[in-house]
Amino acid sequence: METSTSRITTPGLQPMARFKTEQSSQRCEQHGDYTAITYMGHTSGCPVCIKQQQEREAAEAHAKWQVELRQRRVRELLGRAAIPPRFADKTLDNFVSHAEGPAKALAVAKDFAANFAECQKTGQSLIFCGGVGAGKTHLAVGVCHEVIALDRVAVFSSVIGAVRSIKETYRKGSELTEADAIKNLVDPDLLVLDEVGVQFGSETEKMYLFEVINGRYQGLKPTIVISNLAKEPLTEYLGERVIDRLREGGGRMVVFDWPSYRRQA
Repeated sequence: METSTSRITTPGLQPMARFKTEQSSQRCEQHGDYTAITYMGHTSGCPVCIKQQQEREAAEAHAKWQVELRQRRVRELLGRAAIPPRFADKTLDNFVSHAEGPAKALAVAKDFAANFAECQKTGQSLIFCGGVGAGKTHLAVGVCHEVIALDRVAVFSSVIGAVRSIKETYRKGSELTEADAIKNLVDPDLLVLDEVGVQFGSETEKMYLFEVINGRYQGLKPTIVISNLAKEPLTEYLGERVIDRLREGGGRMVVFDWPSYRRQA
């Protein structure tokens, strides 16, 4: 009976012989002599060169992946920041300082952003108050962008929105407690509170505002407070205790007392 083994003939082995592995001595100009392997008409190159090329390609692929991951993270952080669409493109780089006052305010914002890691150690905060349309929100949003670029969490909220998020926890069926809502405002690395003083200013609202600012103060969390009120009315509205907390640790109050940019447009 014929078997598979008996069908293997010498002529049948001849084509297979063409694919045998051969070794030969080769020389790389960079790494010297090496043993090359030839198989199916292909001869291997310098193993050191091949390894280095593989490492370069792996490093490039990893770097590309890191960039993509970083971009996704920035998009995620920007989404969480809740920056109003009108101000989404406002950065420190496109802030126009048309006079000495705006130039000084820009310098303060840039210094705060550049040294944000240090601000986190002391809880250093900023107060932007005064003139309507003078660029307070622009600078605060610009700082948010810089902080997000550092892979930190920045959140922008009007005081009305912040207070509303706390009040809504009392709605039937709410999944959050009052403590949860306050924690959501205390936890971010940077919180920007806009339109301070615009709300009615009930004692309950002031209490919520104090809870948030005090919680951030205790946790060394930088905060930027924005208000159209002048220095004295703002201090009266928030109270000396809150102002002191915001200015502790190197915190600064910047008074925007120059004409509105909107009137110049």
